[in-house]
Amino acid sequence: MNTHKIAVLETIIKNHLNKKLPQIVVGNSVKLGIKIKEGEKLRIQFYEGIIISKKNFGVNKTFTVRKILQGIGIERCFLEYSPKIDSILIKKSSKIRHSKLYYLRKNLRK
Repeated sequence: MNTHKIAVLETIIKNHLNKKLPQIVVGNSVKLGIKIKEGEKLRIQFYEGIIISKKNFGVNKTFTVRKILQGIGIERCFLEYSPKIDSILIKKSSKIRHSKLYYLRKNLRK
């Protein structure tokens, strides 16, 4: 019984890991296309910002994107293999030596 559940989970995980995504690195400026359902309609809303952290591994990979909107910093966490993410476009890549860019919370307030 338990082996059947494990086999089903493994097939689901393999299907999600086959999703083709660009290499996401901390410090990149990205433009994410997120699927949003409003009533019966499905539309794509874009979210632009800088990746400030990455966590976990496998299917549970998450990354945090920070953007400035009307002078206020907004952070949002996304699952890397989420079906709600339609597209990931890397606008700018930069070489960063830190694994977490939490210091941007203080520096980027404008």
